[in-house]
Amino acid sequence: MKTKVAVVQATPALFDKNRTLNIVADWTKKVAQEGAQLVLFPEAFIPCYPRGLSFGAVVGSRKAEGREHWLKYNSESVVVPSTDTERLAQIAKEHQVYLIIGIIEKDQTSSLYCTMLYFSPDGKLMGKHRKLKPTGSERIIWGEGDGSDLHVFDTPFGKLGGLICWENYMPLARFALYQQNIQIYLAPTADHRESWTASMQHIACEGRCFVLGCNQYVEKSDYPEAFQAEITDQPDIMSKGGSVIVDPLGNIIAGPLWDQEGILFADIDVEDTVRGKLDFDATGHYNRPDVFEFRVKT
Repeated sequence: MKTKVAVVQATPALFDKNRTLNIVADWTKKVAQEGAQLVLFPEAFIPCYPRGLSFGAVVGSRKAEGREHWLKYNSESVVVPSTDTERLAQIAKEHQVYLIIGIIEKDQTSSLYCTMLYFSPDGKLMGKHRKLKPTGSERIIWGEGDGSDLHVFDTPFGKLGGLICWENYMPLARFALYQQNIQIYLAPTADHRESWTASMQHIACEGRCFVLGCNQYVEKSDYPEAFQAEITDQPDIMSKGGSVIVDPLGNIIAGPLWDQEGILFADIDVEDTVRGKLDFDATGHYNRPDVFEFRVKT
């Protein structure tokens, strides 16, 4: 039985959580009208991925202006659980979809984490995953996940899970998901290089799973006025997208989508993940546990 899945390449209302929640609702409605049962939004969609910003930080010092930018980013981030997650759960329930979205999560101490949330069609928060290792300057603004949430979720149409952006370059993190027989692999990202497409194809082949890669489309003019002075040297298109859907043999079945907002749809049959394992199964008949040992410290 085939399932229709969707990837939303959209522009958030940067640094505005409430407006972005409305944007999520609008795009989810469009997806549901086309009969999709699962929808994926990009990394850090709420309140945004702050590309081009330094938060006033260099080695050995921080600027007051950067602390003000941090304050705004922090105030628009999402506490889990909260009325914001209740709103997302309601969107999933209203449109009867599995809704997976990248957010910036704020904990009780005001530390931030790059997090992926999973909502079910019955309006429940199924779980979350915090990015294990922020990349480059992301480490200034985001903390690290602890690996306790490297879970795959059972759904009526297959086993669902994923990693965020450059976590997908961590072989052992991928293997932790392959061991759970992941069938629909979600990869929300902020990477808009063409090489990312090749990475999505590699993961699909390696894991013999469907891979949904999802990025934002953002222009310089989308940034609020308070941040414009810092991005004057940035290109007009700050994130050009590149969202894509790949089958378990590495074939692109939707996208990549560049230089615009839009939705990618694909009808997938999870039995293709089994068909693909005829000749390769990274954690099964192609594994060598007599040679290699692997465990996850959860």
